[in-house]
This record gives sequence, structure tokens and C-alpha cells, in this order.
Amino acid sequence: MIIYNITIKIHREAEAEWLNWMKTKHIPDVMNTGQFLSSQISRLLDQPEGDDSTYVIQYRCESHEMLNNYLEKYSPALRDEHNERYKNRFVAFRTVMEVIE
Repeated sequence: MIIYNITIKIHREAEAEWLNWMKTKHIPDVMNTGQFLSSQISRLLDQPEGDDSTYVIQYRCESHEMLNNYLEKYSPALRDEHNERYKNRFVAFRTVMEVIE
């Protein structure tokens, strides 16, 4: 099992609208690619007061091949849509993990 993990720090003034868009549009669009088995969105609790909010979105897939297929065929357009919509209001980094147990 592979986890594709995206950590995003979103500006507070965009947070509510961003979270709604992620839950109703972006995450469903990613899941509709058929490359992932499940998704989860979490919010980091231990943050300095007044700091922008940090979220982690995790997508689970069966194999590296499925992840690579997503990254090659679907990710560029979906990422561009997010980047254009929230330009200069977020910072993101991505990691890939393998589930051991």
C-alpha cells in the first residue's frame, strides 16, 4: 500500500473557502481518477497561535504504478487548477510513503 501525502499551509483568510473547495471539488476530482482507494484530510493541531493552518491530505493506492499513472496523467491539470485558484496563499510539499503494517 502506498500513501501519497500532501501537506499544505493555507493562509487564514482563504482557509474556510479552500477547505470547502477541497472537500467538495478537488479531493473528489482526485478520487474520480480511479487511481486511489481512499482519501483523508486532517488538520494539524499543534501550531503557534496566529499561524496559518496546516492540513495533510492522504491518498492511498495499491502500487507505485498507480501513483505514477496519477502523477503523469492527472496530477498536472489538477495541481494547476489548485495553484491558480490559491496562488500566493499556500505552501505545499508532497511525500510518498509505503505502508509497512
